[in-house]
Amino acid sequence: MIKFYNTIIRKKEDFKTINSNKVGLYTCGPTVYDYAHIGNFRAYMFEDLLRRFLEFSGYEVYHVMNITDIDDKTIKKANKEKIPLLEVTEKYTKFFHEDVQVLNILPAHNYPKATNYVEKMIELIKVLEDKGYAYKTRDGSVFFKISKYLDYGKLANLNPNSQKVGKRVENDEYEKEEARDFALWKARKVEDGTIYWNSPWGEGRPGWHLECSVMSMDLLGDHFDIHCGGVDNIFPHHENEIAQSCAANECKFVNYWLHNKHLLVDGQKMSKSLGNFYKIKDIINKGYSAESIRYTLISTHYRQELNFTFDKLKASQKAINRLRELKRRLAVVSNRSKGDITEKCEKMVIDFQQELSNDLNISGALGTLFTWANEIFRLLDLEKVSKSSALTAIDVISKIDSILGVVGFNTEVLSDDVELLIEERNKARQEKNWQKADNIRKELESLGIILDDTPGGTIWKKK
Repeated sequence: MIKFYNTIIRKKEDFKTINSNKVGLYTCGPTVYDYAHIGNFRAYMFEDLLRRFLEFSGYEVYHVMNITDIDDKTIKKANKEKIPLLEVTEKYTKFFHEDVQVLNILPAHNYPKATNYVEKMIELIKVLEDKGYAYKTRDGSVFFKISKYLDYGKLANLNPNSQKVGKRVENDEYEKEEARDFALWKARKVEDGTIYWNSPWGEGRPGWHLECSVMSMDLLGDHFDIHCGGVDNIFPHHENEIAQSCAANECKFVNYWLHNKHLLVDGQKMSKSLGNFYKIKDIINKGYSAESIRYTLISTHYRQELNFTFDKLKASQKAINRLRELKRRLAVVSNRSKGDITEKCEKMVIDFQQELSNDLNISGALGTLFTWANEIFRLLDLEKVSKSSALTAIDVISKIDSILGVVGFNTEVLSDDVELLIEERNKARQEKNWQKADNIRKELESLGIILDDTPGGTIWKKK
């Protein structure tokens, strides 16, 4: 039985789907006004691990990730650069999808954009108005009346009666929101320029919280299985999603709320002023592989803070290299070698799956994997692995990698200069010029490339 920590009840509970083995999964996507950074991808990577594990466990997952293209930040960027909103959002949406591909993240089945759902958002506001949950203000904005919704605060464990009623801040920067009531529709302001939509309440745009409710319900139904996001989304964003969705539909909105903790860099909060603010391409340009970034981002439990360091990237690469080396060693097992490891392989897969079934306990799962790998290396050295069971072990590594996504994917392409050096070294070894071969090996190591001379030829891997 799979168990997840459900934020709304603040404990682990058995995972049960609404419809047989089908899972409706909604994850909060990027606000496309700038490049996504590694802090954003900490969330996207946890969600990818979740989806891959559910699919590995036999569930049919329908994954929806929104693209926030109506937001204070996107509007401000468009007006500042004096270009259409669509030009800004399409540019950064494209970069986001490129990073998703680089990190081997499974693409969502649907990426709804807020700009395509404005009419449906207006319809939902009308429903809330008719039911007495929404009211219009003098400037033409529409707010949700929290005092009307008695269950407000359950997700964030708040007492709604103790919340201070203060000035309504009308932007999407939710750390600045101080009022109990939140905006469903924001009246057009001077700084919005020409970016607005028409509505029964006047010109303006929908509130961010409303966007996610409408898109998720349209694609997954009024009641679905899992909603994910970072802990910073719990309040007020997800709390407000629950309030407006449940008030409109008069039914439960989401069964399981899963939230990941933040990413730190060298023990500090990421910020441009500290010089520790990294995009995916920034790290790759420093010589680190995409798979080492991926491994680092998934190897810490999602409900723990992840301390991102370059030493961790190096350790991640070594772990990946070890699994790749094991796969290579298994592939060249001799027909003369004897010893059946099938039972060990089957037990490892079961133990790996059981660890992940406990709220995605990735550290326990990886511990199981590498304990098994070390044992198989030992048996290989002793020539106690038969050819047939070696093939079973290779298949097992592939199965595990369908969840981890690091062994079989390699976006690394050697430069022409590096390939030429490897060819020169191979030629030097054939001519028994060991000094030259050793010098080239050292030169390649300085470039971050390690060579391994095997019976099947020389292979390379990242340092």
